[in-house]
Amino acid sequence: MTALDPWAWAALGVAAVVIGISKTALPGGSILAIALFAAVLPARTSTAATLLLLMVGDVFALLAYRRHAHWPTLLRLAPAVVAGLLLGFAFLALTGDGVVRRAIGVILLLMIAVTLWRRWRQARAEQEAAARGGALLAGVYGTLGGFTTMVANAGGPVMSMYFLATRTPVQVFLGTSAWFFAIINVIKVPFLAGIGLFTGPVLLTDAILAPLVVLGALLGLRVARRLDQRLFDRIVIVLTILGAVYLLL
Repeated sequence: MTALDPWAWAALGVAAVVIGISKTALPGGSILAIALFAAVLPARTSTAATLLLLMVGDVFALLAYRRHAHWPTLLRLAPAVVAGLLLGFAFLALTGDGVVRRAIGVILLLMIAVTLWRRWRQARAEQEAAARGGALLAGVYGTLGGFTTMVANAGGPVMSMYFLATRTPVQVFLGTSAWFFAIINVIKVPFLAGIGLFTGPVLLTDAILAPLVVLGALLGLRVARRLDQRLFDRIVIVLTILGAVYLLL
C-alpha cells in the first residue's frame, strides 16, 4: 500500500481530510471518503483502513460535542443497532462485495425518500403519529445503521436520515452522532481483526494519513459554527444521495 501511485496518495489524502470534516461538521459526509478509499484500495482493505481513520475523527467529535448527546436516543437505538451489526457481519461473510454495495445504495435511497416524504407531510396529526412511532423508527434505522456500518463503514448516511427524520437540532445531532459512532467503531474492531484485516501496511498507511484527519476535524469545527439548521439538513441529504448513487454504480 505504501508503494501507491502519487494520484492514489492524493485521493487518500483528500479522503482523510473529508473524514475529519465529516466527524465535526457534516455527518454522513464520510461516505465520500469511503468511496475514494474503495476506488484506490481493495474492498476489504479499504474497510479496515477507513475504520481506523474514522476512529481518529471520533476523538475530535467527542471532544467538541460530547456534552450535546441525547442519551435516551442512543439507548433506544442500541438493541436494533446490535442486531444490524450481527446481520451485517453475516452478510459480509456470505455475500460478494458488489452485492453488498448495491444493497446499501438501495437502502440509502429508500431512507432518503422516506425522510423527505415525512418532512413534506407536516400536518399536526402526522407529527403526533411520528412521535408514537418513535420506537418503530429507531428499530428500522438502527438495524439498517448497524448493518451498513459493519459491511462498508457506511452507517453515517443512514443515521443522518434518522436524526433528520426526528428533527434533531444541529448540536444534538452532532453530539449524539459522535457518541454513536465512537462506540460502534470500537465494537467493530474485534470483528475486522478476527479476519486479519489490520495488516502492517494498513497500519502504516493510516499512520501517514492520520494528521490529515486531524486537519479536517479542525476545519470542520470552524465550518460547523457557521451552519444554520436548514442548510445543514440540505447538505446532509445531498451528501447522502451522492454516496448512495456511488454505491449503486
